[in-house]
Amino acid sequence: MNRKAVFLVVVVFLLGLALGGLTVYLGAEQFGLAYGRRGPGRTVEQLTRELNLTPEQQRKLAATLEETRSRYQGIYELYRPQIELARQEGRQKIRAFLTEEQLPKFEAYLQRIDEARKKRNAR
Repeated sequence: MNRKAVFLVVVVFLLGLALGGLTVYLGAEQFGLAYGRRGPGRTVEQLTRELNLTPEQQRKLAATLEETRSRYQGIYELYRPQIELARQEGRQKIRAFLTEEQLPKFEAYLQRIDEARKKRNAR
């Protein structure tokens, strides 16, 4: 039974990682990752150096990056409620098998990761 519980915790953890990865991918700009934490301006600068872009190509690249960022944001906003529901359901399942001693520690852990998520979103 103990192995089964550990297995379930690991599975839920891995599912959480996968869901988190999807969230970051869909909301990349909101999390500051769409352009490798550099923003579109720095991406344009880097590609200008590496590809020797003309001013016209730079303008088109900047517009394309901004359009892509907007699309990411739209997709993220569309799926945000479903992502949050899945997150909360997963947390409830974990709470269901934790002991009274483990539950406060788990809640503290959740508070830490939620605060970190808020900080990432504020960028």
